Amino acid sequence: MSLLSRPIRARRALAGLVLLAATACTTGPSLENQGEVTAPPGDSKELTIGSAGFTESDLLAQMYALLLERAGYSTDIISVTNREIYEPALESGQIDVVPEYAATFADWLNAKANGADAAPVGSPDLAATMKALRALAAPRGLTVLDPGRAVDQNAFAVAASYAKKHNLKTLSDLGRANLPVRLAAGDECVQRPYCAPGLEKTYGIDIVAVDPKGVGTTQAKQAVQNGQDQVVLTTTTDATLDEFGLVLLADDKKLQNADYVVPVVNRARAGSDGVRDALGRLNTVLTTADLASMNEQVDSWRRLPEDVARTYLESKRLIPKG
Repeated sequence: MSLLSRPIRARRALAGLVLLAATACTTGPSLENQGEVTAPPGDSKELTIGSAGFTESDLLAQMYALLLERAGYSTDIISVTNREIYEPALESGQIDVVPEYAATFADWLNAKANGADAAPVGSPDLAATMKALRALAAPRGLTVLDPGRAVDQNAFAVAASYAKKHNLKTLSDLGRANLPVRLAAGDECVQRPYCAPGLEKTYGIDIVAVDPKGVGTTQAKQAVQNGQDQVVLTTTTDATLDEFGLVLLADDKKLQNADYVVPVVNRARAGSDGVRDALGRLNTVLTTADLASMNEQVDSWRRLPEDVARTYLESKRLIPKG
């Protein structure tokens, strides 16, 4: 979406992006400054919400803004596509709230604290992942709120006709079928433990080649649609699978990490019960399927994220119709 077509709420905050990029990497509470970490949770009534700039993050940021405004807060949204910029800005209080993904953010903070070669702390176990994430976030003045039901994980899809022919519903079914599989994915899939090596080790799937067409790209899906490849790496909230005649195979042995959606807040500015309660209202209703549907409305139907977010929250009676 072009800058001119962004919702006004998002456009207002973009004026500070240059300053944010210039200062975010050098600001934020020192890990040695425990006074900032142990200070009482703040409750600023004017909050800036960060979006990572892709459709799903934009939708989540818009929903956060609408829920917080319903609870009496004034909000702006800023789009910062680089985590290396927006996470330090979250620490410094230039951004107050960001939608994140539990396992991915845990591993990112772990690498930041302990080096790029640190053993991953994200795992398929949500409780263990959240415990590790909160332990890493707290010294940085960040509070990780509770996850809901929605999860955006790596996922694997096949042609619906292929699934029907071989009676496939799960990745275990594919392994038992003992079929040679060409996998359309990114280059890194050859080495990533949750991609080709994991499919082979956990499910016994015979990966004969990785076709480097990217994660969930049109080209990758078309390759599976036309039979050039048998499986495509995508995500659980991919809204375009039906367009290509594809279906997801269930990750029944839980190979993928627990990338549940979690709000992360700056404790000193947005760590209050008011913020927690406002955003927590989304946890009981938002599902993975809901996110996929909203992604489709933006990406395929060309609706604005703010309009889709508002309609969804109104339909769940989390905000009044207006």
